[in-house]
Amino acid sequence: MISVAIVEDDQVIREGVENYLESREDMFCMISADSVEQFLKQMESKGTPEVLLMDIGLPGMSGISGMKILNDRWPGINIIMFTIHHDSHKIFQSLCAGASGYLLKNTPFSKISEAIRIVAAGGSFMSPQIARKVMDFFHKKQQQPEDSVLTAKEREIVLGLVDGLSYKMIAGQSNISIETVRTHIKNIYKKLHVHCKADVIRKSLSGEI
Repeated sequence: MISVAIVEDDQVIREGVENYLESREDMFCMISADSVEQFLKQMESKGTPEVLLMDIGLPGMSGISGMKILNDRWPGINIIMFTIHHDSHKIFQSLCAGASGYLLKNTPFSKISEAIRIVAAGGSFMSPQIARKVMDFFHKKQQQPEDSVLTAKEREIVLGLVDGLSYKMIAGQSNISIETVRTHIKNIYKKLHVHCKADVIRKSLSGEI
C-alpha cells in the first residue's frame, strides 16, 4: 500500500481527501496536518510517507518553503502540490523547488489517486490546466529572442516584486543598496514601457518578460 500524507489548512478539503484515501485498498492516509510545522512534528512519531499532498498557502510556513526543507532532509518523499494557485509563477516556483506533481483542488478524487500512484512509481503528474500553462510558457520562450530586454539582475528584482518583497528585502537578497534597487526598477519600467509595479508583475506572470 502507498502511504500518503496531506498538509491542508481547509478542514473540509483535508478530511474529504483523507476519507477518500482511507476508502481505497491500495493507499492509506498516514498523516493529516493543517500546517508544515504540524506535519514535521507528526513525522517524528509516524514516520515518512511515500507521497505528500501539500497546499501552497498555509498558516505559518508556505508549502513551497516547506518543500525545500523536506527535500533537503527527506529526499525520498514525493511531493504533489495541491492548491488553488494556477499562476505561472507559483507553478514554476513549485517545480523548481522539487515538486513531482501539481494538482488543482478541483481535481476529481479518481485523478488524485491516479496522480499518487504515478508519482509513487517515480513519475510526474499535473492537472491538465497546469500542463497547458507549462507548455504555453515554453512555447512563448521559443518565440522570444534569446537575449532578454532585462539584465540578469533586473530579472532577479522582478522576481522579488512578484514575491511581494519590499525594496529593503530585495536589496538584502540581492546584496545591493535600496537606492540601487530603485535605479534598477526605474530602468525596468523604462525597458518594459510600464508605469507601475502591478504592470511589471502582470507581464512576469503572463510570461512576457
